[in-house]
Amino acid sequence: MPPISRPARRAAFSLFVLGAAVLNPAMSCAQGYPPPSVGVVIVEPQRVEVASELPGRISPTRVAEVRPRIGGIVERRVFTQGSTVQAGDVLYELDRLPYEVAVDAARASVARAEAGRADARQTETRLTSLRARNVASQADLDSAETAVLQANAALAEAQAQLRAAEINLGYTEVRAPIAGRTGRALTTEGALVSAQGEVMTTIQALDTVYADMQQPVSELLRLRRALDAGEITELAPGAAAVQLYLDDGSLYPHPGKLLFSEVSVERSSGQVTLRAEVPNPEGTLLPGMYVRVWVDQAVREEALIVPAQALRRDASGQAQLMLVEDGVVAARSVTEGRSTGTALTIQEGLAPGDMVIVDGFQKIGPGAPVTPVCWTDPAAEGAPSDICARAVDALTPAN
Repeated sequence: MPPISRPARRAAFSLFVLGAAVLNPAMSCAQGYPPPSVGVVIVEPQRVEVASELPGRISPTRVAEVRPRIGGIVERRVFTQGSTVQAGDVLYELDRLPYEVAVDAARASVARAEAGRADARQTETRLTSLRARNVASQADLDSAETAVLQANAALAEAQAQLRAAEINLGYTEVRAPIAGRTGRALTTEGALVSAQGEVMTTIQALDTVYADMQQPVSELLRLRRALDAGEITELAPGAAAVQLYLDDGSLYPHPGKLLFSEVSVERSSGQVTLRAEVPNPEGTLLPGMYVRVWVDQAVREEALIVPAQALRRDASGQAQLMLVEDGVVAARSVTEGRSTGTALTIQEGLAPGDMVIVDGFQKIGPGAPVTPVCWTDPAAEGAPSDICARAVDALTPAN
């Protein structure tokens, strides 16, 4: 093997020193390079709403199955399938002729009963007069009075039968029991229906709808533990608000309110069911529609939040943050909490006023000197906080 020349050995040594400087930032500073710049934020306690984003399905507040109350032949369908109807609107018309005949017969029975009562009263009046002159016996008068009572009862029975016949005649018009949107017609003209038999159509009340969602029981238990420990404050009763996101990702304009949480847990999934009530004036939300529901459940008064990109993990998977302490980098193990968008709540391992590195990890390592620069979220508007500016100025040496 030919000997390596002196220029080649010098070039190899220069590459070795350059690589060592990249791997050890402290060596780079010792070689005269300036400390690398890193983006930092100052941790400040903030008031944060504890919320959950859960998948949900839309269901109507009321559902009515329209059934006939009498039997007969369907003559006409009045409503348009999928239209909005009001309570009392006519949906179907049944054959009226048999029930009109029944009404006429009942009216005749009433007239016959009225005639019988009139005859009984006349007989009673006549016997009363005769009894006063001792011409008729008391037994005959008692029988006449009893006949009047029987005639009154027969008339009441006939009137009741007439009322029933008129009600059945009114039932030949099948009306909507509630206001809402009709489904498809399940019965056509000419069909024979029976009383309380076939479902002719359905009506769903959609002016206000329910959003049913499920939450993992582990998340609910963690929330309750935090409430018991006083770490978070529960929202006032009736103040739990929800926001809906439609399937295309757009925000639904009308907020809703959380109604209740079921006390039972589903065995198959280990989740509890939450229900929210949401107004639906335009009819945008339809039964069975998939939505994402953002539920505000509680408030954490003094939460420590950092940008999610600041979180690092070591070889064992432990969450940690890189902090700037006295101008050098220090690794800090932390316990992460809930994430809200691009922010992350830190439960343990962080204190107010800590300077957390958010950007520039490629050029640093623990123990390396750095030059902190206030970092701002590119997606947010506004300048860095005054607290960060003062902290960075305190670490920057005077010229």
